[in-house]
Order: sequence, then structure tokens, then C-alpha cells
Amino acid sequence: MSYITKSAIEVIEFVKSKGIEIRFSSEDSFRSDIVDLLNIYKTVDKIGVNRVGIADTVGCANPRQVYELVKTLKSVVSCEIECHFHNDTGCAIANAYTALEAGAKLIDVSVLGIGERNGITPLGGLMARMIAADREYVMSKYKLHKLRDLEILVAEAVQVNVPFNNPITGFCAFTHKAGIHAKAILANPSTYEILNPSDFGLTRYIHFANRLTGWNAIKSRVEQLNLNLTDDQIKEVTSKIKRLGDVRPLNIDDVDSIIKDFHTDVHTPRLAPTNGPAVDEESNLLDSVKRPRLN
Repeated sequence: MSYITKSAIEVIEFVKSKGIEIRFSSEDSFRSDIVDLLNIYKTVDKIGVNRVGIADTVGCANPRQVYELVKTLKSVVSCEIECHFHNDTGCAIANAYTALEAGAKLIDVSVLGIGERNGITPLGGLMARMIAADREYVMSKYKLHKLRDLEILVAEAVQVNVPFNNPITGFCAFTHKAGIHAKAILANPSTYEILNPSDFGLTRYIHFANRLTGWNAIKSRVEQLNLNLTDDQIKEVTSKIKRLGDVRPLNIDDVDSIIKDFHTDVHTPRLAPTNGPAVDEESNLLDSVKRPRLN
């Protein structure tokens, strides 16, 4: 350690003489001896570095370890603390947020968390965690509506896809499918959303083209199509959609066809029935979504 300390002092004093900002970091901080670690940080702090850095180089740390180390380090140095967390064990976001709670001022992030092995703390994921804790602060400090465009730009540049379950910008982030979820979201979004998609320039999506759909989701789609159906009629057409969903996968065009055909049927005067062959309702449903429609 004496050799490391002597070399660090020489380098720091040289860099300081050039008027350049200095950060002194240790590597693999969480597997290093705590006494050696604190001694070297105290030494470089005394000679005037701008900040010291903690690095979880192999992603082995957990939030409790992070809090204890940052809190302890905060008590022995006067400079700022920066942290760098790898995501090998899935703790990068939790560790980064815990470090901030313990007194760290800077966190290393990358777009989509791209980095060595499993990457480091992702920018979007950390923003999600921070805005859930202090929305006003985050909204005033960051241009959150730029996040989606930034992630798409980087994803295209390195030829990867934005994960479907990526915090904030993933396809499923603000998508609701199950009937009870859709009903609650339509009535009060906070029941199943801790984040507001509009804060990021995004919108939520009610996935109604599936066998789990509920009548409230279909009612919302009926209103979007500017059609006039009563609640009882919407429940009836929802049953038709769910039955077809049991037969095969649905898409939006399928559902819209069923809704429009049902709307036409209930608003078209009916002639008295004549005797004829029975028609299977399931066959009618399948036929209705196959026929081309004129909009």
C-alpha cells in the first residue's frame, strides 16, 4: 500500500499542477480491504482531489454493502463521492440509488446499461427509480422526453433492440392487458402505474386484442371508433371477442371488425326470420374477421 500511496500522490500533484480536475478511484472496491481503502481515500482527499470513486468492478455488491461503504467513506473525506456499478448480479440500479441515499453525488451510467459483460447502471432505469422517489426534482433537472429518442439512437448504432421490458421505454412499460388491470387504469392510472408516461413524452396502451380483455377496455375502443353501443351491448360484443380469442390469436383489425359488424347488426332493422339452415355462431365470427371492409 505504501507504494500505491506514493505513486498516487505523485500523479495527483502533477495533474493538479496542470489545473485539471481530478477523480481518484479504486478498482474492485467491494473486495478490497476496508482499512486500506479508507486510508488511501483519506490521503488523496487531503492533497486535494475533486472527488473519489468507488467501483463495483465485478458487480458483486448488494445495496446494504453499498450503503455502509459510502456512508463510512462520507465520514472520512470532504470531497465528492462518485460510484460505478456493474450489473452482473442484477443490482446496478438498486446499488446506484442506495449510494445516492448514503451521500454519493455522482453515478456512472450508460444508455441502456451497455458496458462490459452485463453492463453498468442504465440511465433510463436509474431515472425511473429516481422519479418514483422525487418527481419534482427529477422533472426540473432532466429532459426526460429525450430519453426514448436517445435509447433508440444508441440501440440502432450498436445494432441491438430496446428490451421489451426496459424501464420507461420498453414496449410493455405502459401496456395493460388483463381485464381487471385495464378497467382500473382507465378509471385511475395510479392503481397500476407508479410512473406517468406523459412525463417522458409517452402514452399508455390498453391491449384489448386478446382473450383476457375486459369490457371496459372494449368500451374504450368503441369510443375511439366513435360508435354508439350501450354497456350491455359492449359486454355482449366483448364475449364474442373473448370466444374468438380462445380459437386463435387476435389483432386490432380482428377486434375492430367484430365491433363494427356488431354495431351494424344492432343498428340495422331486422326482417322477420324465415325457416332455414342453422348457422354456427363461431363460424360467423370467423367469417366476420376475414371479410375485407370498406372504411
